[in-house]
This record gives sequence, C-alpha cells and structure tokens, in this order.
Amino acid sequence: MDVCARNNIKIVGREGGPLLLLAHGFGCDQNLWRLIVDRLTPTFRIVLMDHVGSGASDPQAWDDAKYATLDGYADDIVDIVRELDLTDVVFVGHSVASMIGALATIREPARFAKLVMVTPSPRYVDDADYHGGFSREDIDELLESMDLNYLGWSQAMAPVIMGHPERPELSDELEASFCRTDPDRARAFARATFLSDNRADLPRIPVPTLIVDCTEDAIAPRSVGRYVHTHVPDSRLVTLNATGHCPHVSDPDVTAEAIAEFAAPA
Repeated sequence: MDVCARNNIKIVGREGGPLLLLAHGFGCDQNLWRLIVDRLTPTFRIVLMDHVGSGASDPQAWDDAKYATLDGYADDIVDIVRELDLTDVVFVGHSVASMIGALATIREPARFAKLVMVTPSPRYVDDADYHGGFSREDIDELLESMDLNYLGWSQAMAPVIMGHPERPELSDELEASFCRTDPDRARAFARATFLSDNRADLPRIPVPTLIVDCTEDAIAPRSVGRYVHTHVPDSRLVTLNATGHCPHVSDPDVTAEAIAEFAAPA
C-alpha cells in the first residue's frame, strides 16, 4: 500500500529547511496543527500526516490487530520516514503521538535527530507512586461511555480536554474533529491510548527530547511531564503558561516558539 495515501501525507514549508514531522493525538487529524504550521513554514520543511483511522487516511488500511496497540502506529511512522527517505527528522507528537514517536525513534534512530513531546503521557492510569491523572475505574468509565454513546462522549469531553470554557469555539473544533472520526476506529485508538504503559520505553529514547507541558492540563498533569523528563536521558522540560491539553490549538504562539527554538539546528 502506498504510504503517502495510507497516511494522507502532505509536505509544506521551506524547501531545504530543517525537517519536522507532525503527528496528531487521539481523535484529531493534521488540520489541528494548522496554526503551528502557519508559524513554522517560513523556516521549516513540514511533513503532515493522519494516523490510520483518523482524518483523510486510507480507510482500507485499517487493521484491527495492528492498531490494537501503539506499536502499529509506530510502525507506520517508521514506514513513512523510510518510504520518503527522510533523515535528521524532528518528530513532533501531540499527546499519545508523543509515545508513538518515542517508539519510532527507538526502532529507527538513524532517521531521527530530535523528538518533541507536546503534553505527553506514558501511562494515564495511576500506579503506586506514579500519578497519571486517572484511576483504572475512571478509564473504564471513559471507554464504556464511548461504547454507549460516542457522539455524547465527544460533546462532554471536548471542553475538558481543551480546558478553555471561555473560548467555546476551541471545544467546538475539537468536538467536530472527534465526530469526523469513525466511532469504531476511535474506540480502538482510545483503548490503545488510555490502556497503554510506555514508562519502560522512556529511558530507551535515543535522541534529544523536548517535553512540553502546560500549567493546567486535565489529561496530562504536570507531574507526568516531570516524570517523563526525569526518565528520558537527554531531555528538556518546558512548561508553557497555557491551559488545556492542546496548546498547539489554544496557544499556538508559545507552542510554536518552543518547538522552533528546540528544533533549530545547532
């Protein structure tokens, strides 16, 4: 299968500029990067993609077994950088795509120069002295709610994830993105996301890494950002003066600035 069609690859920005590969989080698509793209295209060459099951990816590419875990999505990232023969890639992942990118850099380290994790979480469920932000009961209820009424779940969760009740247009955009996603495939991605545990992979990340978190985030609290920073060997933590789980949508100026500063060649 053609990789570019499978993942709806688009390439924009300055020819010959430093290379960014942007990967969206759960329930989103590449369109939610547009404000970041607008700010970075004068300097960077940018590869945009949709995960299989999201956006305008090829629906025929879906495979229940492959996409039951984050490994299947990471395999797709490796396929993309190989097929396009990309090197010195700065992978920028939002939310769960941060972990997908981590897995890809571990598998194909020669292709990647740096990793940017925007509001990452290696595990959403609390565990002993680890605070992921959710109990297992919370996650089970979330997944059950999606199973029973995906559209209702989307309407209820979009404002929580976005974190800006005073700017309802942001929640409306995220809800619309959720609703464009096939519910069955969204449920599968949700299980792969919220039941994952990639804490053991953090020390294996082989490239310099930027962790971007926000002062307030209902999905990935600051304790998670600190945990990731502590366990990724060559990492830097930047806390944006921003609220919510999607700073690339709600606060694109500071998010783009943090990405650009880290991604620029030395």
